[in-house]
Amino acid sequence: MVNQSNFSSSNMALSRLLQLASPMLPVGAYSYSQGLEWAIECGEVHDLASAKAWITDALMLYQGKYELPILYRLHQDWQTNNTASINHWDKYFQAGRDTSEALAETRQMGYSLCRLLNDLGSLPAEFMLVINALETPAFPTIFAGIAQLWAISPQDMLHAYAWSWVENQVSAAMKTVPLGQVAGQKILLELGGVLPEVVEQAMRLQDFEISNFAPGLTIAGCRHETQYSRLFRS
Repeated sequence: MVNQSNFSSSNMALSRLLQLASPMLPVGAYSYSQGLEWAIECGEVHDLASAKAWITDALMLYQGKYELPILYRLHQDWQTNNTASINHWDKYFQAGRDTSEALAETRQMGYSLCRLLNDLGSLPAEFMLVINALETPAFPTIFAGIAQLWAISPQDMLHAYAWSWVENQVSAAMKTVPLGQVAGQKILLELGGVLPEVVEQAMRLQDFEISNFAPGLTIAGCRHETQYSRLFRS
C-alpha cells in the first residue's frame, strides 16, 4: 500500500525542485555565458559539435569537480545548521571564481535569490535570519539552503542545478552561434544522459580533490571582460 503522506511530501519536493531549476527563477542566470560568448567570438565554438564539446568540457572539468561538490557540502551544512562551515564553503567557492565577472555573477545571483526568498514572505523566520546574516553570499550557498529547507534530496538538488546550468549554456549557444532549436535539443539530450554520472562523481569527491582547474574556461572568462561587443555579462 502506498503511504499517501510520503507520496505527497515527495511530490511537493519535486514541485519545489522544478521551481528552483526553472528558467523563470528571477536570478538573472540567462544574462551570463561564463566565457562561452568569447569562445564563440574567437571561433572556438562555431557549430553544433564545437558547442557540445565546449559545454561538455565545462560540465566535466568545472561543474563536476568544483561547483557541484561544494554545493553538496553546503547542503549538508544547512542540514546540520553548521553556519561556520556554510561560511567556510561560501568563501571557498567565491575564492575560486577566478575572474571579476564570474565573482560578480555568483554574488548577483545570490543576492537575487535572497531577495526573492524575502519577498515570498512565507519561509521560517529563523531560516531567513541565517540567510540575511550572510555577507554577499554566493548563489550555490543560498540555493543549497532553500533546497534543504524544501526537503529536496542532495542528489536531486545537484542534478537540477547541473541541468539548469547546461540549459543556460545551450540557450546562450543557440542565441550567439547561432544554433537552431533541434541542435540545442540534441545537446540537452546527450548531456542529460551523463548528468547522473557527473552528480555521483561530485558526491564522491574528497575535500582535497575539489578543483576549479579549467584553464580554457578561465582564459575565456578573462578575455570576455574586455570583449568589444557582447550580449552577456560574463
